[in-house]
Amino acid sequence: MPFPIADMHCDLLSFLAKVPGADPFDQRQIACAFPWLKEGGVKMQVMAIYTDVNPGSMDLAGRQADIFADLLRKEPKTVSHFDMGFLQNQANEKSIGIIASVENAAGFGNELASWQEIYRQFDSIVNKVGQLAYISLTHHTENRFGGGNYTEGIGLKEDGKRLLDYMAGKKIPIDLSHTSDLLAEGILKHIDRHHLPIPVIASHSNFRAIWDHKRNLNDEFAQEIIHRGGIIGVNFLREFLDRVVPERLFEHLEYGAKMGENAICFGADFFYTKDFPDPRRHPFYFPLAENSGKYPDILEHLSSSLSEVQLRKLAFENVFNFYQKLWN
Repeated sequence: MPFPIADMHCDLLSFLAKVPGADPFDQRQIACAFPWLKEGGVKMQVMAIYTDVNPGSMDLAGRQADIFADLLRKEPKTVSHFDMGFLQNQANEKSIGIIASVENAAGFGNELASWQEIYRQFDSIVNKVGQLAYISLTHHTENRFGGGNYTEGIGLKEDGKRLLDYMAGKKIPIDLSHTSDLLAEGILKHIDRHHLPIPVIASHSNFRAIWDHKRNLNDEFAQEIIHRGGIIGVNFLREFLDRVVPERLFEHLEYGAKMGENAICFGADFFYTKDFPDPRRHPFYFPLAENSGKYPDILEHLSSSLSEVQLRKLAFENVFNFYQKLWN
């Protein structure tokens, strides 16, 4: 029997917010359309509220939070809220459990926003979407909170510390997937120095030991996440796997399972690619992992190298166990 799937990252919300005529049921438009999720047996999907660093970031984040709430209200046969009730009744749930995250804290506050505005925006988004799956302080670039993974020498800024302090105790993990190494180090030190109850994860990151890319985790941070009881979602983007060898995906998954079989999970990172300006990035995904319908095939391939227990943990159990423990 195929395992249900939990996936820690997709960009369906920003697609629906920004692309004219965007349809979450059209498989031709985006690789995480609802029919693909159904085909792949996805039981839980994190939907990121993604923004760039620009003056309109807060408005765009608010719009995506509204879209998330609308999906729950308008599509009850397709999706329901991934929360403690869903976890406790997972065997009887027929719909896809969805939960929002924030990818880039510029969605809480643009570069000019006051802290009163940031707190109000934070609370407004949480009120709209319910519990957040995680928060990433940055995307690839720098913002008022810290340095993204394509920056050099920029760590955790004072505003980043203040946002971490505000997150503390809210049972929202911090995500290291888009941090510079210096920012990741700063986050861990600030959490430890002030004894902040903030879980640490990497929602959609691969392993630098397998593919040397700034976007991937080095072993030190991967082991730190595992040591703290977090989870690591492996990303399906060709750029972060290996630009030429499709089977490198399996190597990342096997490496993660060997390092921490109770931490490894999926974080596919499917997003709308048709308007991406850099032709070198196309195609974004190898055919073996080109949409959310491919999870059963991926698990089948891994069945020769991972045990059934490991496959089950990878597919969904690690994610479900993480949130059950966090929310209890």
